[in-house]
Amino acid sequence: MQAQPGHDVAWCALDEEPNVLDADHLRRTITQHRPDWIVHLAAQSHVPASWADPAATLRVNAGGTANLLKAMGDAGFAGRLLYVSSADIYGAVPEALLPVTEETPAAPRNPYATSKVAGEDLCRQWARTRPLDVVIARPFNHTGAGQRPDFALPAFAREIAAIKLGRQAPRVLTGDLDVTRDFLDVRDVIPAYLALLAGGAAGETYNVCSGREVHLGDALAMLIRMAGVQAEIVTDPALLRPAEQRRMCGSNARITAATGWKPAIELRDTLNGLLDYWMQELDK
Repeated sequence: MQAQPGHDVAWCALDEEPNVLDADHLRRTITQHRPDWIVHLAAQSHVPASWADPAATLRVNAGGTANLLKAMGDAGFAGRLLYVSSADIYGAVPEALLPVTEETPAAPRNPYATSKVAGEDLCRQWARTRPLDVVIARPFNHTGAGQRPDFALPAFAREIAAIKLGRQAPRVLTGDLDVTRDFLDVRDVIPAYLALLAGGAAGETYNVCSGREVHLGDALAMLIRMAGVQAEIVTDPALLRPAEQRRMCGSNARITAATGWKPAIELRDTLNGLLDYWMQELDK
């Protein structure tokens, strides 16, 4: 990871990975390492899994956040917490109100989004009643090489790489392709989080997004062209989501004004990275 100007980034190799369901373990970890900043990314983040087991999603995402907040207080943590929420909390925003700003009301439409709203509320409650410096990030869809194939773009890239390598028939199973999303490369997301830790206003909420609306079918077509393959596109009913958001695009004006951060990586470069990753993984 590249540090922001004037800041050093240090990695701590933990003997045992902290478990957000174990508040005492979190407290011991914070006490041992005394971090200046904490970035809370731990979550069950797969929307279909949240429908399959809503209680587990709430237990990890909301309960785990409550455990972390208590552990921070018990350990005497006096730094800044970056709580990573999700743009999924906005729900089905009317097209006339796009792009989405931070003032758009939360209207979650799945258990995952509900759990992230609960996490945000816990952070705000803690900041009101305890000495806590917290900044909330609402990332939109982000992706990059190494992302699990239970998300749309890496799933597409994996299937197309398999077709190109002759590992599967020229057939791609998809969910609903007639939707749009705001995709951001993970290599842009990390600098955004560092920028918020260094320059975000305490108690403020920031969208982390590209500000670019991408049609999912167009992204799949770009991957197919990049690979130079022919493929039949087949809709798999099992991949269709209930309460699907048809269009989504965010505004990154607030984070840019506060920190100067802007996305730098084009969609084509992101898709190339995904395809190259799966070509290498499947050709081992």
